[in-house]
Amino acid sequence: MLIADHQSIAIAHAVEEGFAKIPKRLPSWLFYDEAGDKIFQKIMRMPEYYLTGCEYEILNTQKENLRQHFTGDGSIFDLIEFGAGDGLKTEILLRHFSEQHTSFQYMPVDISSSVLDQLTERLLGAVPSLSIQPVNKPYDEAIVSIQERDHNRKVYLFLGANIGNFIPADAEHFIATIAASMEPGDQLLIGFDLKKDPRLVQAAYDDPHGITRDFNLNLLARLNRELGADFQRDQFTHYPYYDPETGMTKSYLVSMNDQDVHIEALHKTIHFKRWEIIHTEVSQKYDVAMIEKLAARTGLEITQYYYDRKYYFTDVLFRKKS
Repeated sequence: MLIADHQSIAIAHAVEEGFAKIPKRLPSWLFYDEAGDKIFQKIMRMPEYYLTGCEYEILNTQKENLRQHFTGDGSIFDLIEFGAGDGLKTEILLRHFSEQHTSFQYMPVDISSSVLDQLTERLLGAVPSLSIQPVNKPYDEAIVSIQERDHNRKVYLFLGANIGNFIPADAEHFIATIAASMEPGDQLLIGFDLKKDPRLVQAAYDDPHGITRDFNLNLLARLNRELGADFQRDQFTHYPYYDPETGMTKSYLVSMNDQDVHIEALHKTIHFKRWEIIHTEVSQKYDVAMIEKLAARTGLEITQYYYDRKYYFTDVLFRKKS
């Protein structure tokens, strides 16, 4: 199999590197191909997956409050979003800001040009007056390039509890990178999934409908499609685990038998022992003390917490310390 594009090269590199580790692992960004995106849309509609509804509620009820914070002195600002996905939640803000004739330009950041093309087309259909400038770069490169080319005030968005996909040390590094590029007056809105009844968290990642299982197993189907692997999905099982002490959810694929899997693009055969795991995802849950620690260690101040009515989720507004 010929690996012809940058994305395929990145996938092959991530798989080769991940399968050389103990335990084996795959990065969670591999979930999101066309098939994975469709399955994740189903997950967001599950009654057990409370996160989406909670953040919708926050953004709907607080959109004017957020607009007033973001507009500051009234000058134009860049609204820069990492991990926009389909943009449905962000559209709540974009539509309201546009209706209120707010001076801003929206800059979604993603490494996938096709994702950005689809997002741009959909949002311009929903909010025709929107000024949108997609940034087709990895997050760290995007932060630098935006800072260099544009001197507007910056408001960064990192919604949907995407911060939870980092282990705490990596989350701190990522937020510190953003903070280092911020000027006084710049702001950052982050969505955090909060610690809660462990049973509620567990059900969101191990639902009775089997949708989260299909989402995890689609990783193997993607490697079959894109790297010429010969994974047999029925030889692996989905296993998520939530630790209420640390607030960390981990998801695994577990090999149910001794088996060999050939990956054509890597010219390698990978052996899996019976009950060997592939670590596929981290989803960190936070409490207020953890959020305050993150702010203190990255040079940010907390401006406001926005909660849903059940206190399951919070969008937290930060600013750069003077």
